[in-house]
Amino acid sequence: MKQLFDRKNIAFYSRYMDDILLIYSSQHITPETIHNYTNRIHPNIHFNPTYEKNNSINFLDLLIIRNQLYLEIDVYRKPTTTDTTINYLSKHPTEHKTAAYRYHINTVLSLALTEERRQTEWETLQTIAQNNNFPNAHIAKLKTQIHHKAHTRTTKDENKK
Repeated sequence: MKQLFDRKNIAFYSRYMDDILLIYSSQHITPETIHNYTNRIHPNIHFNPTYEKNNSINFLDLLIIRNQLYLEIDVYRKPTTTDTTINYLSKHPTEHKTAAYRYHINTVLSLALTEERRQTEWETLQTIAQNNNFPNAHIAKLKTQIHHKAHTRTTKDENKK
């Protein structure tokens, strides 16, 4: 990959485990050239690229949307995703029942989403909770706790500086 960077063909490279995101200028290099190059790196490694469709591509749990002047992100859910979590009425420990919601709330609060996308994601989360018998007040309280905890942590970090 170093040669592609040295020639300024790749503008951005990010890797998490076996998922790699490349941003490149189509004026300098083609996706086929990158694909051919990466498949020649090692005979036992084969890259399977996913190309941008409708100015967007998913990377991990993110949907990256290319606008004319900037990139925008949203939460990505696979087409096979269901809205099933541990039901609120089950006998599981509360920590287990709320784990999925904690994850999603943290994700929504930590991503640089537009206010419209954040609101849509919050409504989706409330629908999922409702379909799994969670009281709306319980999810709203959880969101407030997580938001407060994150804000408190940020304030403490700023005070240390």
